[in-house]
Amino acid sequence: MPAAYVAPGDRAVPDESAVDKRLTWANWPLYIDTDDDHPDRRPTLRAFERRTGISVDYVEEINDNDEFFGKISPALMNHQSTGRDLIVISDWMCARYVRLGWVQEMDRAHQPNVAEHLDPLLRSPAFDKGRRFTVPWQSGITGIAYNHRKLGREIRAVSDLWAKDLKGRVTLLSGLDEAYALLMQGNGVDITRWTADDFHRMCEQVERQVHRGQIRRFTGNDYTKDLVSGDVLACQAYSGDVIQLQADNPDIRFVVPEEGAELWSDSLMIPDRARHKANAERLIDYYYEPEVAARLATWVTYVCPVPAARDVLADAKDKDTAALADNPLVFPDSGMRGRLAVARDIRAAERTEFAQRWNGIVGL
Repeated sequence: MPAAYVAPGDRAVPDESAVDKRLTWANWPLYIDTDDDHPDRRPTLRAFERRTGISVDYVEEINDNDEFFGKISPALMNHQSTGRDLIVISDWMCARYVRLGWVQEMDRAHQPNVAEHLDPLLRSPAFDKGRRFTVPWQSGITGIAYNHRKLGREIRAVSDLWAKDLKGRVTLLSGLDEAYALLMQGNGVDITRWTADDFHRMCEQVERQVHRGQIRRFTGNDYTKDLVSGDVLACQAYSGDVIQLQADNPDIRFVVPEEGAELWSDSLMIPDRARHKANAERLIDYYYEPEVAARLATWVTYVCPVPAARDVLADAKDKDTAALADNPLVFPDSGMRGRLAVARDIRAAERTEFAQRWNGIVGL
């Protein structure tokens, strides 16, 4: 066990939920519905507070998985409260919290909506079999975005990124955890159980493309600027970003390659020593009501982890809202679902070697 591991018996403190009707929730910016006229108001959250009498201190303080890990890890490794009852972290980083024993197992008896409505594709990732410690907040797909009009043809496969007419006009994601799965899928790898050999083969391919001048640069979320400006014609991209770009430029398309794409999540977790665990479990379950999930989906436009929300949106009177029900980037259709997979995470014992190799290619 890692030195910072916390055994199950040391994770909980007496729960004050019954007498103290509140909780503190740390999330990413722009990741919840807001009121058009009052951006500081969050309609779904206000409805929860009115219904339950639980007041929620909602803090938009997570901008980077590693940075937030550094912020709260001293408390967790020293068996202290983080001051937060609920946090939202990307699944590859959730894996680290789960392995370290830094999050509490949820009581599904308090969460009938999660039990009933969580998307089957997301129910049992390698790092948290049966989703006992984590519940997806929103999901997304890492695939390929491209400018169809400027390129003048379709992209169907990862290997299409290496075509001659795209030389110097391609970007890949710079983060190891964000980039590797899709590139491995291009080689026909089953990303639910990839190996070190699969990883190094993928790195060799990317190195060759860097040396050829095929790859313009490696990016964070700023790839969208290059795509919009036309400096880049095709890139590794997130489905949620592309929906927003398409509103201004319908020539931008998103593709789940024939070989498949990675389905990922940002997930809700209850950290050790949270003082309002039952309140947090109740809030999580509230967001798994199809009507609430549907309202959230119209705002954040990522892949909705509650497929039953689709029928709610399809019945909406507003035309734009109803159209979201048919958007495969929010509710993947059966053909697309068959090509999506949740990657196994990079284990602690592999991380140093793999990160060194990848960061050497990317130039970090």
